[in-house]
Amino acid sequence: MNWLITGGCGFIGVNLVRRLLAEGGERVRVLDNLATGTREDLAQAAEFTEVPVARGDFGEGAELMVGDILDADTVMQAAAGADVVVHLAANAGVGPSVEDPRADCRTNVLGLLNVLEAARSAGAQRFVFASSGAPLGECEPPIHEEMAARPASPYGAGKLAGEGYCSAYFHSYGLETVALRFGNVYGPFSGRKSSVVAKFIRQAEAGETLEIYGDGGQTRDFIHVEDIVAAIMAAARCGGIGGELFQIATSRESSLLELVEELLPVLREAGIEDVNLAHGEVRPGDVRRNFSDTAKARERLGWEAKIALRDGLRGTVDWFSRAGDPARNS
Repeated sequence: MNWLITGGCGFIGVNLVRRLLAEGGERVRVLDNLATGTREDLAQAAEFTEVPVARGDFGEGAELMVGDILDADTVMQAAAGADVVVHLAANAGVGPSVEDPRADCRTNVLGLLNVLEAARSAGAQRFVFASSGAPLGECEPPIHEEMAARPASPYGAGKLAGEGYCSAYFHSYGLETVALRFGNVYGPFSGRKSSVVAKFIRQAEAGETLEIYGDGGQTRDFIHVEDIVAAIMAAARCGGIGGELFQIATSRESSLLELVEELLPVLREAGIEDVNLAHGEVRPGDVRRNFSDTAKARERLGWEAKIALRDGLRGTVDWFSRAGDPARNS
């Protein structure tokens, strides 16, 4: 199939590209504005050819088009001929959305609308949207697909709008959209990520203190990127799921303090000793507890997370040790 991956130079994108090319026979086009991910990040995962933004047949293997999802014509040209569109491009994170809600809305809502329109015009067979648990806001977990959404941040509101547009495009136009609410993703190729696992590993490698917001009792559902990639591929290929929404996580609740307890022995194995911890202020918009019920994904997609937290952290620390942090060299 022909795959268009927006934001494909980012953390999840490069892992997805790598997996698709390893399977063989798939043609992959990445559309990325290089605001976060870079050519070098994509090159770490796969060989690719950079091509101009223009309508044309998908090339063999992987190709990169440099362009922005806020430019509707660019997205329309990039999507021409795509069988599957995986929409990963986004302004990521609660903090930036609180600081600049307009910028978050432009990218995460209007940008999404451009990609949906392009997929519809291209006659794509499937549209996979990367959402998160943020639309649900502060609620009693485990979170599931039938819970009422009450976003606690502009980021959550934007992702909720995206889910709504995906549903509307399925019911109004027949575009087979699938929205996936990811847990807290970690793993290899996350050198530029600002999320907690990548941040803690960077701080530990640099001999810095690991800063925990609040008392560390807040919980998350930490999922390895390989499990995320498997879920995306299942969502792209599974029949009869147009217009559906799925929680994609591990169904396990871990506090930040528990995460640190798992991470410290792994860091010691890598030769990083005497890691210091400190507690900072609670961030506005952060929810206290968050983990998912993934029964629907197991039943409808035939998918479930397989990588245990300690094993996933070990592989992630090993990647940082071998590849270094590209953000330091940019």
